[in-house]
Amino acid sequence: MTRRLRSFPTFAKAALTGLLISTAPTTAQQCGGDFRQFLAGVKQEAVSKGLSPQAADRTLAGAQIDRKVLSRDRAQGVFKMTFLDFSKRVISGYRMKNGAANMKKYAGVFQREEAQYGVPAPVITAFWALETDFGAVQGDFNTVNALATLAHDCRRPELFRPQLIAAIEMVQHGDLDPGSTTGAWAGEIGMVQMLPEDIIKFGKDGNGDGHVKLKESAEDAIMTAGAFIEHLGWRRGEPWLQEVAVPQNLNWIETGLGKTKTGGQWAALGVQPRWGQISSNLPASLLLPQGRKGPAFLAYSNYNIYLEWNQSFVYTTTAAYFATRLAGAPVYTQGNPDPGLNDAQMKQLQTKLSQMGYDVGKIDGILGSGTRDAVQQVQQKLGMPADAWPTPELLNRL
Repeated sequence: MTRRLRSFPTFAKAALTGLLISTAPTTAQQCGGDFRQFLAGVKQEAVSKGLSPQAADRTLAGAQIDRKVLSRDRAQGVFKMTFLDFSKRVISGYRMKNGAANMKKYAGVFQREEAQYGVPAPVITAFWALETDFGAVQGDFNTVNALATLAHDCRRPELFRPQLIAAIEMVQHGDLDPGSTTGAWAGEIGMVQMLPEDIIKFGKDGNGDGHVKLKESAEDAIMTAGAFIEHLGWRRGEPWLQEVAVPQNLNWIETGLGKTKTGGQWAALGVQPRWGQISSNLPASLLLPQGRKGPAFLAYSNYNIYLEWNQSFVYTTTAAYFATRLAGAPVYTQGNPDPGLNDAQMKQLQTKLSQMGYDVGKIDGILGSGTRDAVQQVQQKLGMPADAWPTPELLNRL
């Protein structure tokens, strides 16, 4: 499945993730040097791909390097909030109310979208809320300048040059104004924050005006999001996340992403739904975002689509949980999780785990998948409950 580059969601500020690599010229040709010569090369490539010289000129004529974009790219924030803290912050009464109101207001569009692409309204609505607060906060970076800046910069030109050429195609279609279209610092546009290549590939005219304008048209945003999520592999008619109660004698090493049993097998081990019915025949992983004493969820195959949208575990679990709330699920049972680690302690733990031979990636204080896996393995070796939640007790044991 194609992964797209994700910058911080304009409102939620989740981690930059994803990967979208297209065929491009060599690095010497595609980045750096005189900016106007670089833009001339972009125009030449765009025209060679069938785009009009006029569209390229209109797009690139006023393009400028945006130093704020480079600063943001060099100093990307890191996502270190816990699931409980983040979900409480972003799933507010305001968003629940507005989410329900928007699902009602655009019920006909959502029905059309689900009939075509199979993605339920609450799933799209949760992304709509977290990405831009239902379109209210879409970012104020000039999109062409942002893409031109990052394409010219030699850090990741293979990611951004194709996006700049896709922006030229959007200008040719009349779906982007080079002077006035704004969005996120990494070039995402509109209510659900999508990159130009994805808009070209999956953009849908939801309101029948002959254009795909994700900034202004909720109908376009809904239909386009549905088409994109279907492309990522959404399984029609299947659940994505379900809160459950777990017995305290569970073998915790069997929990976590990538370790699946059928819903029926989990139920046989004493896992019980807090709402609805467990889908007995579907594979699911048991997620414990803050260990065995905190909230617990069965994550079905459709949960993986959230990780394609954004690879931050806390963000994706929150988005998936938010969608269940919009679909009628009650507030989770918070439980009483063991205290976690602060930033310095997390880095200390990662350093120790790395010295022990575990691949935790960068020592960054983020509880990512590599750190979770290492924590779980070490917990098991030490005879501790292997629920992948790092605690001061674990750090002291090491």
